[in-house]
Amino acid sequence: MAPPPAPSPPVYVNPCVPSPCGLNAQCQDIGGSPSCSCLANYMGIPPNCRPECSINSECPSNKACMKEKCRDPCPGSCGAGAQCSVINHTPVCVCPSGYTGDPFTNCYLKPVIANEPVETDRCSPSPCGTNAQCTDGTCTCLPEYQGDPYSGCRPECVLSTDCDRSKACIRNKCMDPCPNTCGQGARCDVVNHIPICSCPEGTSGNAFVECRAVPPPVVTQPCNPSPCGPNSQCREINGQAVCSCVPGFLGSPPACRPECVVSSECAQNEACSNQKCRNPCPGTCGVGARCEVVNHNPICSCPVRYTGDPFVRCQPIRKNPLTADIPLVQKNPCQPSPCGPNAQCQVSGDSPSCSCLPEYQGSPPNCRPQCVSNSECASHLACIKQKCQDPCPGSCGVGAECRVVSHTPNCICPSGFQGDPFIHCTIQVADDQIRPTPCSPSPCGPNAICREQNGAGSCTCLSDYTGNPYEGCRPECVLNTDCPSNRACIRNKCQDPCPGTCGQNADCQVVNHLPSCTCHPGYMGDPFRYCSIKLQEEPNIAQEDPCKPNPCGSNSICREVNGQAVCSCQPNYIGSPPGCRPECVVSSECPQNRACISQKCTDPCPGTCGLNARCEVINHSPICTCSSGFTGDPFARCFQIPSM
Repeated sequence: MAPPPAPSPPVYVNPCVPSPCGLNAQCQDIGGSPSCSCLANYMGIPPNCRPECSINSECPSNKACMKEKCRDPCPGSCGAGAQCSVINHTPVCVCPSGYTGDPFTNCYLKPVIANEPVETDRCSPSPCGTNAQCTDGTCTCLPEYQGDPYSGCRPECVLSTDCDRSKACIRNKCMDPCPNTCGQGARCDVVNHIPICSCPEGTSGNAFVECRAVPPPVVTQPCNPSPCGPNSQCREINGQAVCSCVPGFLGSPPACRPECVVSSECAQNEACSNQKCRNPCPGTCGVGARCEVVNHNPICSCPVRYTGDPFVRCQPIRKNPLTADIPLVQKNPCQPSPCGPNAQCQVSGDSPSCSCLPEYQGSPPNCRPQCVSNSECASHLACIKQKCQDPCPGSCGVGAECRVVSHTPNCICPSGFQGDPFIHCTIQVADDQIRPTPCSPSPCGPNAICREQNGAGSCTCLSDYTGNPYEGCRPECVLNTDCPSNRACIRNKCQDPCPGTCGQNADCQVVNHLPSCTCHPGYMGDPFRYCSIKLQEEPNIAQEDPCKPNPCGSNSICREVNGQAVCSCQPNYIGSPPGCRPECVVSSECPQNRACISQKCTDPCPGTCGLNARCEVINHSPICTCSSGFTGDPFARCFQIPSM
């Protein structure tokens, strides 16, 4: 009698292929069952893993949403010697007392002029703030600056969050980051200030270099053609295509992208160099000079008691002992020059007249070359010899094509050619097994984690969550009323809403969960923006004006009616005097489906999610998910699920 046939070995089926965990999550095979967890830097529970933030209003008022993280926007935002404070997510730069200049570039000591003849000039001393000019006592902002000229003008933007979501802050201007960012044949879409490059349907390749038509498949293989998208690698495991991003790229397929393509994607004290966020200072300034990074750009200056061209060399200031005691018959106002480095001084009517040297730009004493780092040039140019120039000539090999992507020349061989495009192009002649645990399937409720303990599953709430882990855990708060009266519910935590909410020289007090701002005693202005010292007015004995001084408080209007002061709030402010305030300063003041953006309760969805994704506002935060029949990263782009 023949022996029975040997049983065939069981066929291993990976429960993580395809992954049931959703986007931004990782799957592990535990005892034949999938175990899901969110990727690093993502929060929530699968399949609803999301970044820490996608808009500013999801962060505390003294933080800004930068690269999907709540960070301090001050480093690198202000100029040398300036002070920075964060007000409603925006860095505000001011020069300290006794200093003057552009706080976004450089603050320097106010010059002390002795024995100056007294003249009646309405512009001396100037009543204007920084970056403003005075004409017969009237202040106006300098070109390309905006704001209140009497308190201070600022550039169009300092952070990308100052711009519409379809633009990025590039060289203090809200601009479209797409031009010259993506490769040949690629399409560019701006999602939440960031350019997203992708190959159109029917093409493939590195979207940051070149997209080419997909050749017809010769052999049916799961990785040929690759379903993983650009900048990714495909591995065949048990007949399934497993996708991952190539080293040096971030995200998850099919939305793998480099660390940066424009400087606005980096921290303010870094610049995008060769698709990496790096410190632009090393090797930029001259010998003995100091370097500070302001808004992605390296700013060079000579230290105190040093002089010279900070882009070449700084040397100590030496006094001439031979001329120290010689009385001057007529002092030359240009000796020593008050104009600063890279500037020339001319005498005009016994007064110095300063102008920048040729090939330098700006205004004295802040004359500087056209560029010192790539981030100061347009994306299709590079900083070569302190000039913004095309980096392509001489970069590529014979027969290669050159295209500039994010200041960097990219060389490729044309279609039908092969070889090293930087030299010459010629014509083309198994997984470790994990033992099963009692946590699969998990006996825990939502927002709880399971750990094996004495052969059984033990449930505990996730960090920052409370409740019964076997039924479900909840965050510390969802509404303001879940918190004490001196706290507000911000990002599901009971926090002090004051930091970063009020302007300079203002006090903050929490009243019924809401921050209330008032100017310091002796100061006046908008406490949500800036308070300045009150000017003492001479008493008018002949006729008393009930509106002088204004009894109505800040952000209010006073009108005289029958000799009485009648108070009302300014347009776009709510409440009643003296408690007029903006519509909102924190998102908890808005309905649950709105977020506080620029002191207005606004729908945070427009421009937040990627292509083919839908947006739903939950607890002031935009939640992005792929539409039915689509898959991908909803914060970048969703792709249609191919039919099997």
